[in-house]
Amino acid sequence: MFEKNLTSLHEGEHAQVAAITNKGGIKRRLQDLGFVPGTRVQCIQKSPYGDPVAYGIRGAVIALRSDDAKGVLII
Repeated sequence: MFEKNLTSLHEGEHAQVAAITNKGGIKRRLQDLGFVPGTRVQCIQKSPYGDPVAYGIRGAVIALRSDDAKGVLII
């Protein structure tokens, strides 16, 4: 149903969180950080080697590894 995840965003692009497919503790941690369906997220900056990436969400800047960001689906 959803094709895109956070890793598909380019610097400066915005999206809306649709779902989280991660399992276990990382899913709970992402939810605690504000990655819940309906929340707007922006790709702030990618590191020179592409990992981690800084995302702006609810007034905070959160750095996520690509493996964790792949589980956050966006629309």
